Amino acid sequence: MKRYLTVISLLVLSVFLGESRKAFSETTLHNPIIPGYFADPSIVEHEGTFYMYATVDPWGADYLACWVSKDFQNWTFHKLNWPTKKACTSQTSQGAKVWAPSVIKKGDTFYMYVSVGSEVWCGKAAHPLGPWENMLGDQPMIPHDTTRYYHVIDAEAFLDDDGKAYLYWGSGWDWSNGHCFAAELNDDMRSFKTKPVEVTPSHYFEGPFMLKHDGKYYLTYSEGKTVDDTYEVRYAVGDNPFGPFTEANNGPILKTNKALNVYGPGHHAIFSFRDKYYILYHRHRLPFKKNSAYRQICINELTFDDGKKEIETIVPLHTQVFPNGEEEKRSTVSPTSWTASSQNTDDTSIEKAADDSFATLWKPAEDDRNAWIGAEFSPGTELGEMEIRFEYPGGVYYPKVEISTGSGEWKTVADHTENGLSGSPVVIPVNEKSERARIAFVQKNNTVSCYIPFSKGKHSTTSCT
Repeated sequence: MKRYLTVISLLVLSVFLGESRKAFSETTLHNPIIPGYFADPSIVEHEGTFYMYATVDPWGADYLACWVSKDFQNWTFHKLNWPTKKACTSQTSQGAKVWAPSVIKKGDTFYMYVSVGSEVWCGKAAHPLGPWENMLGDQPMIPHDTTRYYHVIDAEAFLDDDGKAYLYWGSGWDWSNGHCFAAELNDDMRSFKTKPVEVTPSHYFEGPFMLKHDGKYYLTYSEGKTVDDTYEVRYAVGDNPFGPFTEANNGPILKTNKALNVYGPGHHAIFSFRDKYYILYHRHRLPFKKNSAYRQICINELTFDDGKKEIETIVPLHTQVFPNGEEEKRSTVSPTSWTASSQNTDDTSIEKAADDSFATLWKPAEDDRNAWIGAEFSPGTELGEMEIRFEYPGGVYYPKVEISTGSGEWKTVADHTENGLSGSPVVIPVNEKSERARIAFVQKNNTVSCYIPFSKGKHSTTSCT
């Protein structure tokens, strides 16, 4: 069980005002694009909104996470009603939790293929947030392989431009000998029209993703260990969905880059938006520690060399230019100074909560039983709202937020020390002039058990991540 003082770690803090200005045509995204630890992303766009599904790290959870954004900049955390470990357990299920979702839209329905208990389960919904239902009742679509020839995980759906749907899946055991299978799906999207066949390309381990471009089928996948810096993305090319697939000469196309402090990028999804391709993938948190599974989701552009029929090498940069979907840009105000009750290390000082990066965060010292952070502002500063993004959005936290005008008296603007709160971002309305603000944390039971859904409105805001 994780200690409380680790649970209350924060990722960033800044304050938003009520002013707004017209959006630019492009913006710069910063990697990682969401706070906390998530992996194996899948994404769909529906009615102008992005829905990004992901494994909850470390090593999955009893539920699946979904992050929602209209502009790819401001994301809200949700828990889905399905899949859950309890709902996706069969007589052959193993101990693995909810992993590696793949979500696509066909017609008016959304379909999900997800790994639970080393089996593939399939669900459907009328909306990306659900409610989701298992299409096969209480049975998996692909049961556990008792021969251990391959690991039944990482199913990925592909919808061809002729309307036919396919499923790719498979990994290996003990970080070696991965196997990839493929089959065409029936119109019911829950059964196979063709017998599954093995299509494993060279250097394949797991995480298949199919992309069709300029008449060619690009089977992209991961090799190496996701727990260290050997994890990377490769691809192979074929003339039809079943191959045969020939590995490209320029692989891997995405790998560890120590100069950029990027380790183990992989298990990706590729999507197109406004005539460009982008790759979503996870990489290790910083500082990098081998044999860990605290991963964070990033984005970079993906381009083709059409003459060579190749995907060009991807540099895992920490920023990515992306179309700006914000209708208005909220102004922020930076505190004149920061204070904190303690810090865990130099890498987790209070300044890390204010550097506008989800790669860094503040943590109190392990023996700090009354952790708090404080901020001072110029006299007469009008604070809008405070947004808190905790290190673990699925956790439960017990903060008390106070402000002061400088007279020495503190006014409580939010008190969650009894019932707690959860989610990301957590919004604390202030809407008053203040020279100081303070967030204190009350120690409670460490149980991470509940979630309060939140949809952010267009208010002036303070962010604490």
